Amino acid sequence: MLNYSLRKAVGGNILGKDATLDSIKKMEKRLRYISGLIKQNGRQILNNYPITPPQFVALQWLLEEGDLTIGELSNKISLAFSTTTDLVDRMERNELVERLRDTNDRRVVRIHLLNKGKEIILEVIQKRQEYLGEVLDKFTDKEKDSLNNLLDFLHDEMKKVNEK
Repeated sequence: MLNYSLRKAVGGNILGKDATLDSIKKMEKRLRYISGLIKQNGRQILNNYPITPPQFVALQWLLEEGDLTIGELSNKISLAFSTTTDLVDRMERNELVERLRDTNDRRVVRIHLLNKGKEIILEVIQKRQEYLGEVLDKFTDKEKDSLNNLLDFLHDEMKKVNEK
């Protein structure tokens, strides 16, 4: 059943698609392994900082998107509203974020990244980038550019498929 579903996903024609199917299987496996290695390295980096992996993800979104409501942050980090509230409570106690009333609507509370949170997240991201730089050390500039272009294309196509 899985093979049929995959074959259908790559073009609907079962004949002549084995090479494409094998390629997709190999890519999925490689991406899964790469993701696992990045996550493992990221956790090792976080061991040196006073934040948890879910807090790292939340701080990243706040750095990239600016102030967010609990609901918006909850959607971005794919956690339940109540879990996100607890996460923000802990980050607020650690002076990483603060809750601010929205200037346009006093009923709305936004989560704001504080300097301590920003410094930590920027340091962690820098360490992750240094790790990636070490991994890519043997790549030529042309290979790095090609990889970046392919990753951009893959990301764009994934967003399109997810919007359907």
